[in-house]
Parts: sequence; structure tokens; C-alpha cells
Amino acid sequence: MAGVRLTIGQLNRATLGRQMLLQRERVSVVEAVRRVVALQAQEPASPYIALWDRVVDLDPAALDAAFTDRTVVKASLVRLTLHAVDADDYPSFHHAMASSLRASRLFDARFTSSGLSAADVDAAVPELLAFMAEPRSRAEIEAALEGALGGQSTWAWWALRTFGPWHHAPTGGPWSFGLRPSFVAAGERQRPATSDEAVQHLVLRYLQGFGPASLADVTQFTMLRKVVVRQAADALADRLLELEGPGGEVLFDVAGGIVPAEDTPASPRLLAMWDSVLLAYADRSRVIPHGYRSLVIRRNGDVLPTVLVDGFVAGVWRPVEGGIEVAAFHRLSDEAWAGLAAEAAALIAFLADRDPGVYRRYAHWWGTIPGVETRLIAG
Repeated sequence: MAGVRLTIGQLNRATLGRQMLLQRERVSVVEAVRRVVALQAQEPASPYIALWDRVVDLDPAALDAAFTDRTVVKASLVRLTLHAVDADDYPSFHHAMASSLRASRLFDARFTSSGLSAADVDAAVPELLAFMAEPRSRAEIEAALEGALGGQSTWAWWALRTFGPWHHAPTGGPWSFGLRPSFVAAGERQRPATSDEAVQHLVLRYLQGFGPASLADVTQFTMLRKVVVRQAADALADRLLELEGPGGEVLFDVAGGIVPAEDTPASPRLLAMWDSVLLAYADRSRVIPHGYRSLVIRRNGDVLPTVLVDGFVAGVWRPVEGGIEVAAFHRLSDEAWAGLAAEAAALIAFLADRDPGVYRRYAHWWGTIPGVETRLIAG
């Protein structure tokens, strides 16, 4: 495959195909999560809406059940933030990210000024794992740490909750995880023997779900150091294909990874906040046209609920009284508006019993969106 040069259109369709966004598919929620690798879960509703975009007739109760029985788990992982992943991927993903997760807390001034050391918090982990064999609240965990660490237990848990081997535990509706998080020990699933093997697993899984992609793209998705990603790619050299991107850049892929024709139809979509297709690449032009990136990815890191038309970002959406409002960044055809209206009607029905006003606390961004045309498209 060396020397094969791909177009932006092919990369777009490859991403959409692997992320189940060309058309919805009839699969279980666990299989869907495995296919897409990781669902951004900083906002509790987002994994549900992301799967609604990808799975035929998604029953949100199926994801509730997967979180409850821990076949899908939510934890701080790639990009140093909360993601929902297949439980079988968690041990490798956590092991691969452990060093970066630790550094994000242990070198932070809030922790270093507490007087605690890395050794202090590491020493607390074995006893804490036993205590967290069942779900525990933050208050319970800090109380358990109090005896060993005194008045610094709050900062110890602030660090440990990000890099320790535990998941978020469901606390109730509407999206399984409420405002008062609970945590539970990750359990005994087997993980790779070394961090190098774990990183290699993560790189392969990324390429299965997001390839073809550059090493810079892998770095962006994981937030691992460039040298770590390069070493993993070198170790995997006999398992990877080398391709050429639209600008001549080197791209990598797994054998058998789909790359649909660039004229493959792509249905309109209303993407969840922080959907991974918007964040998984250093070069985001395969999904976000030049000029639109700052409109959907705000300076503080918020990634707005986004409209895809023909596979590319074309605007943003929000729920309002009476329906779903879309602000388009450029003129859309009547056919595109009709497709979005159908999606909006289905989304309203999906949200009705959970949270019709989802993402309401991000509405302040709406006044800063320079939409060419804004429509209330479903009611």
C-alpha cells in the first residue's frame, strides 16, 4: 500500500465509516463502543447522544445497563479527560495513559503546594482499592484517606481520582452519572505486562477506529508524548500500512481498515458535544472545513453540538422551546434542511424522557455564532 495517496474526501469517509456515521448500524451498545474506541463523556449526556447518532433505534436503557454491569466503563483516559470505553479496552488504555495522567496531577501546582508527595498518594492506593470494591462517594473516599494523610486528603483524592485504577460508578438519571460522582475500583481484568505493550494496543485501536491517520493525529487523540507514539509505531511496523495524505504527509493504517469512496453518501447528523470525530486529529480538516474550527471548538475547550452535512461540519445545534434550532455556517440545500429536520424530530423523541433541554448550560455560546441562516427545524 506504500505510495497510495488519499484525498480529504476519502479520509472523511474513512472516519465516518469507522465511526458508524455514514449510516446507523444495528449493533449492541457494547459493540458500538468497541467499534468507535472511546466516547467522550465529560458531559454525561454525550455518550448517549453519540450512540444515538450511530446505532439503529438506540434504547438509552441499554447504555444504562452497560454502565451498571460495567461492560462499558467511564474513566479519565485519553486526552486526560473522561471517556466511556469497552471494559476490555480499559486495562490497556489506562496502563498506556498512566504516566500522562499522573503527570497531569502530580506536577500541578495545586498538588505540589499541598505538601504531599507522589509516594504519599501511591502508598494509599492498595487500601483504597479494597475500600472501593463497592461504589464510594467523594466524601467517603476522602474520609478513608484522612487517617493516613491528615488534612490533605482532599488534594490526595483530587490527584488519585484522575490517575488511579477506578471507574466512575452510576449514580442515577437522566444519564447514569449525576452531579455527585461515585467511584469504584476497576477490578482484576488482565492488562499488558508493560506500558510499551499498552501503548501499542492503544495505537492499534485508535487506527482501527480513526485511521488512516498520522502520528500527530495519534498524539492529539491520546495526549501522549510524540516520542512515545513514535516508538509504538516503530514496534508495530510489520502490522501497519503506510499511506500518503492529501498534502504528502505520512499516514498509518491497520490492514483491512475501510476507506470508502469519497462519493459514498453520508446522512446528516446532529453530533453530541465533544464528539470524538471533531477532536481525534491534529489535522481536523477531514471533518471540519477550514474557518469553522474556532466556531465549534471554543477557546476554553468547549466543543459545541455540531451539524454534519455530507460528512462535514456545517453548523451547530441546540434544543430550544419548541424544538431544535440549527445555525448553519453556509447556505444549505432544501434537501439538507429536510434531512436535518428528520434528525431533529428523532432527537427530540430520544431526549423526551431524559432531558429535553440537554446542554442548556452552554447556551451562552449561541450569541457568538455567526450563522448564515438559523432555523427552528423541529417542534
